[in-house]
Amino acid sequence: MADLNKLYQAILTGDQKTAVAVTEEALAEKIDPQVLINQAMIPAMTEAGNKFECEEYFVPELLLAARAMKASLALLRPLLAERGAEPVGRVVIGTVKGDLHDIGKNLVASMLEGGGFEVHDLGADVPPEKFVAAVREKNPHLVCMSALLTVTMPAMRTTIQALKEAGVRQQVKVMVGGAPVTPDYAREIGADGYADNASSAVKKARELLAA
Repeated sequence: MADLNKLYQAILTGDQKTAVAVTEEALAEKIDPQVLINQAMIPAMTEAGNKFECEEYFVPELLLAARAMKASLALLRPLLAERGAEPVGRVVIGTVKGDLHDIGKNLVASMLEGGGFEVHDLGADVPPEKFVAAVREKNPHLVCMSALLTVTMPAMRTTIQALKEAGVRQQVKVMVGGAPVTPDYAREIGADGYADNASSAVKKARELLAA
């Protein structure tokens, strides 16, 4: 029988090959995909996030864990879609216009996926109108914006204003982050939340959706 603890450990240690093998074995045994997610994948990514916050893990370890989790999740997605399984929440994420940095954004996206969210990644250098279009098309609960440069931070304010002008601001929560971004700046531009790393982003996302 497939060993869920082995899947947990494989994701936690970034062992993509083993994670995929155990997931395939579990699916062959007709184990419910939601069981794999709830009992192995989400706990593994939560623990990886905890290790990151305690400085036992650094960005490379977190990226490896996220890669292993995404490889396993790719096998489960079609089955979840068939049964109409609902995610924890839907997220649209992107790095704002003028900013080409995406490593931090990618890490947050992976951690959110590992936390049970459905994530629509718009990439980097995303203009306000693309965020607006994604909100209309994907109907997310949360919009996440990243900026890694001081000069691109104002694009966050511009994007929030664009959401207001499009009449969709009230239907989503907005979370911002990135090296130069602060909690004070998040409040100043009218964001609902702020996170300073990928692990805290998942916790804040859950808080915002529960509020």
